[in-house]
Amino acid sequence: MTSARRIVARQTGGPEVLEQEEFDVPAAGPREARVRVTASGVNFIDTYHRSGLYKLPLPTGLGTEFAGVVEAIGKDVKGIKPGQRVAARLANPGSYATHVLVDAGLRWRRVWRTQAATPPMCWSTPVC
Repeated sequence: MTSARRIVARQTGGPEVLEQEEFDVPAAGPREARVRVTASGVNFIDTYHRSGLYKLPLPTGLGTEFAGVVEAIGKDVKGIKPGQRVAARLANPGSYATHVLVDAGLRWRRVWRTQAATPPMCWSTPVC
């Protein structure tokens, strides 16, 4: 396991409800990748989740977009490998973290540098 940190909200409210906590990232499952997050997108929807406007079960992580470096992959993962820089959008919030464990079935983008963390929201929104 890898020791990591993440931001969680245990209740709804303003920025004061956000807490940093340590957690252990388990090994990647057969179809998962463990990614060290180098940048996390910060978007309006994160404030909606935190404030309770868009309901999520509590406690909850925040952030759905990230860029990072693949640290480990499961035995059935194809198309990405450890050491690659990637960006993706998570199905469930949790990218405000040092590490994420993600389904390798995501549409990955191979990227360079940290500017890759925020485009996924615009790519999925026709008016951007």
